[in-house]
Amino acid sequence: MQPRNMSMSGVVDLAAVKAAQEAKAKAEQTRAETARQGGAGAVSPADLVIDVDEAGFEREVLQRSAEVPVVIDFWAEWCQPCKQLSPVLERLAVEYDGRFLLAKIDVDANQMLMQQFGVQGIPAVFAVVAGQALPLFQGAASEGQIRQTLDQLVQVAEQRFGLTGLTVDADAGPGVPEAAEAEPVGPHDALLEAAVRALDAGDFGGAVQAYKNVLADDPGNSEARLGLAQAELLERVGAMDPQRVRGDAAASPKDAAAQIAAADLDLVGGHVEDAFGRLIDTVRITAGDDRDAVRVRLLELFEVVGPDDPRVAAARRALARALF
Repeated sequence: MQPRNMSMSGVVDLAAVKAAQEAKAKAEQTRAETARQGGAGAVSPADLVIDVDEAGFEREVLQRSAEVPVVIDFWAEWCQPCKQLSPVLERLAVEYDGRFLLAKIDVDANQMLMQQFGVQGIPAVFAVVAGQALPLFQGAASEGQIRQTLDQLVQVAEQRFGLTGLTVDADAGPGVPEAAEAEPVGPHDALLEAAVRALDAGDFGGAVQAYKNVLADDPGNSEARLGLAQAELLERVGAMDPQRVRGDAAASPKDAAAQIAAADLDLVGGHVEDAFGRLIDTVRITAGDDRDAVRVRLLELFEVVGPDDPRVAAARRALARALF
């Protein structure tokens, strides 16, 4: 199955989207046919978040985009930034009450769709409106930035295509389980919950402090150690000028600080092997404090990705060869 009407050439941002007349006519025709058959009916909040594969893409995304904007979340199980972003998107899908549908696509199981959309790294978020695809954002984003993008998407879909979304049955129950109803089972649960809430809100500094508070009392807490590595990475990247960082790294291959910053950007963008390879190459050509700083940052990025990821094991072996 090949996605149709998926050209994204010339798409710069949501405000610049031009509604193709044939796409709009097709959307109107689809809505008219749905109404003639008695309407689509109300959906439950749980139906606002769906898993999509290549076989169901045309039915679940292309066809449904004629009645509601479909936001696509490209993710993978091994992608740590995805684990921060996806729950936010799922919660917002329910909160926006049918104004958009969230389609989750596992890139490991759907390589063709990843290629069709030109996804270079994950997490990556796209939208399909009346059969027309457009990129929304890639990598980490704060909840405020995500909301702003979704608001623009909903506005474009309604004003240019007349898509007002789905009717949600409020009596069908919540679409996303409430996670905080159970009583805390450990001494640090409240601090860990606060850290997660801070991450969801884009308050990376607050999340860093919350995780440090846990580790001050329990240095071996693996959840806090992983969360701290992720929060510190997001905090660092949030203060960067990506274009400048990339330019500095390209101009100065032996500059440890420049390569460390570029590796952070690589990892947040989903380019795990590029981040690891960049730092290992820098270890080979640096010495002293610079070399040690690169090594330490690489170990921190191993924490972010997770010790069970095969790319971490491969990078550890490569680092050992570079060092010895």
